[in-house]
Amino acid sequence: MLNFEVVWAYDLAGGLLAGSLPHRWAHTQGVAACARTLSPFMKGERAGVLEAAAVLHDIGYAPPLVETGFHPLDGARYLRDMHAADERVVRLVANHSFALLEAEERGLRDELGEEFPPLADPLLVDALVYCDMTTTPDGGRTTSEARVREILSRYGEDSVVGRFVRRAAPEIHGSVARVRAAAAEVSVAL
Repeated sequence: MLNFEVVWAYDLAGGLLAGSLPHRWAHTQGVAACARTLSPFMKGERAGVLEAAAVLHDIGYAPPLVETGFHPLDGARYLRDMHAADERVVRLVANHSFALLEAEERGLRDELGEEFPPLADPLLVDALVYCDMTTTPDGGRTTSEARVREILSRYGEDSVVGRFVRRAAPEIHGSVARVRAAAAEVSVAL
């Protein structure tokens, strides 16, 4: 059963992304579907926190929210300032998929890290990375290796995103491996 925060997240993200950025919305829905598959080994309310963060992780791309041009920061600020969203969700959105490394490439590392310190819940952090980095731009399933290659081909090796994803790739693959191992321990097929 979906909790109130997850329903709210779907309504908010759908309203911001579905019309203006339909491909981003398709990716978001795929990331959220992946998060639901992880719920059997997320204890208590953490499953809802993960799904809400998965649904909201890319809202910073929505044209009305763009301020810095760095979607994790723009999205997290919007969630904090306009909606007083759950702090765990906001911090997951701000730091999803090793965003601090990209923030560094953009000269925003101190700003992001001071406003939104990374969440001290390794399983939740890894789970969101897993969901984001094993979901294609159109919402399908993929491997983290293929996803990194796709990002590099889309943005270019020497772009800000390309430099970031090359630096983050070992961490991304590590998160994916840890989630797969955790899922295997409780017999959840991924």
